[in-house]
Amino acid sequence: MSRSLKLSLSLSLICLAFVLIPIQMFVHSNEASDSPLVYYIPVEQTVERGLAAFMKRSFEVAIAEGADHIVLEIHTPGGAVDAAGEIARLIADVDVPITAFVNSEAISAGAYISLNADQIVMVPNASMGAAGVIDGAGNAAEEKTQSFWLSRMKAAAEINDRDPMYALAMADRSIEIPELDLTSEEFLTLTATEAYQVGYAEAIAANRLELLQFLGLENAVEREMEVSFSEQVARFVTHPVVIPILLSIGSLGLVLELYSPGFGLPGIMGLSALLLFFFGHLFAGFAGWESLILFVAGFVLIIFEVFVPGFGIFGLLGIAAIIGGMLLASFSTTSMLVYILISVIVTAIAMIFIFRYFGNRGPWKKIILTASTSTEKGYISNETKKELMGQEGETLTPLRPSGSAVFGDERLDVVTEGGYIERGKRIQVIYTSGSRIVVREVTEDN
Repeated sequence: MSRSLKLSLSLSLICLAFVLIPIQMFVHSNEASDSPLVYYIPVEQTVERGLAAFMKRSFEVAIAEGADHIVLEIHTPGGAVDAAGEIARLIADVDVPITAFVNSEAISAGAYISLNADQIVMVPNASMGAAGVIDGAGNAAEEKTQSFWLSRMKAAAEINDRDPMYALAMADRSIEIPELDLTSEEFLTLTATEAYQVGYAEAIAANRLELLQFLGLENAVEREMEVSFSEQVARFVTHPVVIPILLSIGSLGLVLELYSPGFGLPGIMGLSALLLFFFGHLFAGFAGWESLILFVAGFVLIIFEVFVPGFGIFGLLGIAAIIGGMLLASFSTTSMLVYILISVIVTAIAMIFIFRYFGNRGPWKKIILTASTSTEKGYISNETKKELMGQEGETLTPLRPSGSAVFGDERLDVVTEGGYIERGKRIQVIYTSGSRIVVREVTEDN
């Protein structure tokens, strides 16, 4: 084969490749576009405001990419009622069909979120229910809160024509359901089989494959939302248990910094805790720039107080600014006030403990000045003239009760025991201490 023929054949193959590759890509793109897109969104761990922020971003991404179906993979022990309500509102605003896939448990707020989905599918060993409102101490919430929550559970069940009796029994111990052996004083918790029987689950599926088969989306393109590192931090920081801990660390660090010279470890500890608090709330969408500006202003005022000692006005203004920033950053003013109160109490107790048991040793010696001046340590303000004891002299001025007197050739300032002694009278030294010389008038009786 000649060289020119080989070159011509090679060029022909290259041209053919350029023609076939776009055609192939076009075919694949058409096949991909014909396949429905299913988005999986994890609803895991405790339900809190950070989860609501993640759910909002996930829905926006799924809709922007043209998702045909959204699956909420629910595995949560429950959490904050207000965060669950926010997630329910997000679900209601989405036009794409949403399926709650309970792959382990949907307890409390998790059950409420599931009921707001278009349909519920559970794995065989899943459970759903126990949605009573419990306060931070583990007791039932007040009657007003309970009534509000029951109305929301009932409405969530009625969205998809489910019998509201079972949703109410999940949140109210007084409701009995004999066919499920549910007696009073128990919150209803449905197994997968029971949920299917009473119409609270449309199907039971062991895995995603069976779920897609039930949905009729066997050939779907599957994508999964992942929680970013920033969202993980935000979810941790906005947890109802973590917030008062961060605030306690922050306030304790700043208070210790006010009692220590310069800016050291306590200040860094307090600043880091507060920055973490504001970062989490800012990322979760609760805090705006105004709250961050207040925090920075408060921090600058506290630093000014540390390096420019005064009457504490700058420190107080700084603390007030930081508290104002916290209230602006909170999703609930009442809850934030409770968290701040907890941190104040913890800080007060910790300060008492530190100053009482560690104030005179270790690094805390730098916080409190314990040194004192005394004659035993060599500190002398004025030398005591013990040699004057018993000496006699004459007053140069009237003593009322202080004045001047002469002892030999030495003129000294003296004071009487409290009485008046005229000028030119004979006196005797009866006591000396530093610069204090006490004299008494010499009479014939002496």
